[in-house]
Amino acid sequence: MSLDDITNLVRTTRGMAHKTDIAPVLARLNLGAATAIPVGDDCAAIPDGDGHLLLAIEGFLPDFCAADPHFAGYCGVMVNVSDIAAMGGRPIAVVDALWSADAETAAPLLEGMAKAAEKYRVPIVGGHTNTRAGMALLSVAILGRATRLLSSFAAQPGETLIAAIDLRGRLRGSQWWDCSTDNPANRLRGDLDILPDLAESELCAAAKDISMAGVVGTALMLLEASRLGAVIDLENIPRPPTFPLHHWLVVFPSYGFILSVPPEHADAVIGRFKKRGIAAAAIGATDASRIVRLRLEDETNVLWRFAEDPLVGCVMEEPNHA
Repeated sequence: MSLDDITNLVRTTRGMAHKTDIAPVLARLNLGAATAIPVGDDCAAIPDGDGHLLLAIEGFLPDFCAADPHFAGYCGVMVNVSDIAAMGGRPIAVVDALWSADAETAAPLLEGMAKAAEKYRVPIVGGHTNTRAGMALLSVAILGRATRLLSSFAAQPGETLIAAIDLRGRLRGSQWWDCSTDNPANRLRGDLDILPDLAESELCAAAKDISMAGVVGTALMLLEASRLGAVIDLENIPRPPTFPLHHWLVVFPSYGFILSVPPEHADAVIGRFKKRGIAAAAIGATDASRIVRLRLEDETNVLWRFAEDPLVGCVMEEPNHA
């Protein structure tokens, strides 16, 4: 695909469309980023002693719950522990809300959640269940704690954008890169601990886990929150060697993070991931332009101008940089 085609693809994916749904919700709830802990990060961060409690929730579409219920249940825990890690935290416990037509329909969803809770060593401590509903729906919430936060609102101009993705997986369906269900529990938790370790070592202050918006869409959300722009080098994004770039950009990896890192720490951060067998690379650099450009070989395209076209709408009222 040409760079023009890739640019249009990234702009118009289902995952990106879902992100644009957030802004009207924020307006109706009268929420904004002008608070001590701004709204719009991977988790809500609540000051607690010498750190923060982290609270997050994820919901799953009915078609996903119907098509692959065991994996949907598994993802209920998996994506939440990833949100906690993305903010420099470690998980404490999860609760779920489950609706289904009957107990038989609910069973694989519950089994998937139980399996992931065992693998990630995070207990399910309660929730809400209705097995007399019209369809299967699942929502899972998580509580965690961070000693030192990572945040989408903490990136600075002149930093190195790093993508870290576990490529030791397989494609599941057309959009899920599963590098979790077949991998051992010790490795899964140890890999997640890289993020709070980076925060506590003060090597990094800004991160976001890769969502259904894909690698570039997730980078967009981080850059928007910190009032930044960037040039993103598409060829540098870690991906399986035979995987087409245009397809990889719309895949959701079960372990994937975007980090904005001071350039003097970039090698050390990349090294932390590579030491555990996770692919990590510098994919661009941040700037104060609030324009995001994609680069492929010798071509460059403008992907987004935040001043003209907000994405999620979660933006610091005043830049946290000069």
